Amino acid sequence: MKRGMSIPINQVEELIWEVPKSSDPRMRVPARIYADRELLEMMRRDETLRQTVNMTYLPGILKYAVTLPDGHQGYGFPIGGVAAFDEDEGVISPGGVGYDINCGVNLMRTDMKYEEVKPKLSELIDRIFRLVPSGVGVGSKLRLTKMEQDRAVVEGVEWAIERGYGWPEDMQHMEDFGRMAEANPDKVSSKAKERGLSQLGTLGAGNHFLEVARVREIYDPSTAKVFGITEPDQVIVWVHTGSRGYGHQIASDYIRVMDRAVSKYGINIPDRELVCSPVKSREAEDYFQAMACAINWAFINRHIITHLVRQAFQETFKMEAEDLGMSLIYSMTHNTAKKEEHMVEGKRRRVVVHRKGASRAFGPGREGLPKDYLEVGQPVLLVGTMGTASYLLVGTEKGEDLSFASTAHGAGRVMSRAGAKRHYTSREIVEALRKKGIEIRAASDEVVEEEAPDSYKDIHRVAEVSHRVGIGRKVMMATPIAVTKG
Repeated sequence: MKRGMSIPINQVEELIWEVPKSSDPRMRVPARIYADRELLEMMRRDETLRQTVNMTYLPGILKYAVTLPDGHQGYGFPIGGVAAFDEDEGVISPGGVGYDINCGVNLMRTDMKYEEVKPKLSELIDRIFRLVPSGVGVGSKLRLTKMEQDRAVVEGVEWAIERGYGWPEDMQHMEDFGRMAEANPDKVSSKAKERGLSQLGTLGAGNHFLEVARVREIYDPSTAKVFGITEPDQVIVWVHTGSRGYGHQIASDYIRVMDRAVSKYGINIPDRELVCSPVKSREAEDYFQAMACAINWAFINRHIITHLVRQAFQETFKMEAEDLGMSLIYSMTHNTAKKEEHMVEGKRRRVVVHRKGASRAFGPGREGLPKDYLEVGQPVLLVGTMGTASYLLVGTEKGEDLSFASTAHGAGRVMSRAGAKRHYTSREIVEALRKKGIEIRAASDEVVEEEAPDSYKDIHRVAEVSHRVGIGRKVMMATPIAVTKG
């Protein structure tokens, strides 16, 4: 029997599915899934639906546990899992955030057209690959002391800007404006600090990538224009990476802390991967402050990489980045827990929203949006694979109600990395990409095989479900022309 087959699911609307609270006495709220039938069937093949139901057992969970269209099995929560917990009665769980804290995306526009870039594309991607270190354990040219790193994670992106990385105006187009104020490096272990010292400004491995792309479709021209997207074939750049070893170690450290906390506070959990602690407990407060450090570390990491990409364009095209129009559209997070206000049962409540492999997607008018985006909503950066496409969406008012202002963050895997390596060779993948006009540079053949485009769900399907459900409205779609992988 397939793993998710025994879980009862009711169809609420065409693209909305629900496991009713009445189906299991341990469930505190329903489990809700946003998917079409094909995406739902993929979720049945692993533990996604079981993990969604498991989320509903946690104390203080509000409204419903959500799995988004790109949902697949993860650690604790499914990847694509969203849950909000009452600030007084709820919990914080590292398994609801993930190991790669603030694995997120920067999107940068340019004034260049594809035909202008194409003749120098190979030179450009070679230069980017040299400037931006990529791969497992790879080190940065930037070397910090622990004291300086502590200062960096407290100050956020402003620290990097003061040292000549990027532009001051970049901060205005970042989630949290490039800094979570709760960051406290005293709550970060010496081992985590040690792992972070040599990795700022590096891409990392796995599904992390840096991609030069061309705009192919514009669905909402007026909103696209606000974000600086004006026409098809405009060249843009995506940077997808996170907090590297620094964030991973913080997650590992606090999973051990929370493992003790569940016994201390008498919390019953269905899976050890959901270890947690009450929001206002010392353990949860310490984790939240350490997590905020990792979030700020990742903001800085992507910001330095963005600076290096600008440098590569300058050197390749012999023009200043300002003259090439290389402004930041947005820097957004995945894998976070955030303290926010949301409407629950007709009342505005303070909650802690866990977004595991999910994007925040505030609708128009929400506090925390950039001033120039206030009337349209938050940009949502929905990244696909190196052989398909990525989408720019925008947050909606409807999404505030349906998913605590959250939407999908990517395509979502359907095949494990080991499975992909068994099915594909790097040579055939590289050849297929070249036939599509896509240049690729990678740290190893292995990572190319692991990240085979066919090992992921259809990004177009994920974007369409998000759009039709109303948790993110399509603005633009772009396809890659050159990619670097760790």
